[in-house]
Amino acid sequence: MPFGKITQVAHYVPNNIVTNDDLSKIMDTNDEWISSRTGIKERRISFEENTSDLSVRVAEDLLRKSGVSATELDFILVATMTPDFATPSTASLVQGRIGAVNALAFDLSAACSGFVYAYTTAEKFIQSGSQKGIVIGAEVLSKVVDWSDRATAVLFGDGAGGVLIEATEEKHLHGANLQSDGLRGLSLTADQKLPKANFQANREENPFLYMVGRDIFDFATREVPKNMKATLEKSGISADEIDFYLLHQANSRIIDVMARKMKQSIEKFPMNLQKYGNTSAATVPILLSEEVEAGRIKIGSNQKLMLTGFGGGLTWGTLVLSI
Repeated sequence: MPFGKITQVAHYVPNNIVTNDDLSKIMDTNDEWISSRTGIKERRISFEENTSDLSVRVAEDLLRKSGVSATELDFILVATMTPDFATPSTASLVQGRIGAVNALAFDLSAACSGFVYAYTTAEKFIQSGSQKGIVIGAEVLSKVVDWSDRATAVLFGDGAGGVLIEATEEKHLHGANLQSDGLRGLSLTADQKLPKANFQANREENPFLYMVGRDIFDFATREVPKNMKATLEKSGISADEIDFYLLHQANSRIIDVMARKMKQSIEKFPMNLQKYGNTSAATVPILLSEEVEAGRIKIGSNQKLMLTGFGGGLTWGTLVLSI
């Protein structure tokens, strides 16, 4: 049976940097308040580029770095909660713009767990005969943020990251564990200004991203470490054997808690949220790409990585893989 292997990584973020001090000019907040509670110092905000534009940049970079032609791709998956349209999918827009005429393409909506969910889906395509494909996590969250709400506006940013996956005879995905809890789903919502169905006419109008922060923090610190440990058990790999834990970049406090619960050094938990904030489905692939770019993670080294996402849905999930 063929298996999937990451052979290239890439990321792209908009040029526009919005610092905590910039936000303090338009809302009642300051750098100390934001950074002490979240670890975030700045974020990238797109003024003109939409989610498909960020995704195309990543896809083109993956092809350029790898020397793979767009016509060789069998699939393009884009994990996003901020697509350009309800239809066509962002992935279809990418497929058309890069000329990947032989690739199937669709979006996957699992918010901050999106990339982990999409990667697991890609592995199934490889196992069923696909040879090459791209998985991208991309968000323009600035278009669903209420910029007058300091509880959410300070947290989020825009960006995209992705990987090229190719078929190989050696197993690289050692364990996957995906979970959902729709009963708690309304703890994090975003309507994106979509019109309501008639039966929803009496629902309070709030088109922007809404989050019950305490509920999400408690869910993440209680449920996600259990998921991480269960994935290790499935994979037959110990926590000490993991070289790097690439976690969803939501809040530095959450990551600190998870490092303690996994009984691992915080040095194994790289963070870039101070630069980008929470980019939802894009956080894990952006972090992976930056760590490869910096030389700490090396493709082909057989280093063992844990990739973990958690957020809206509620959804959460973990992958243990060798790179």
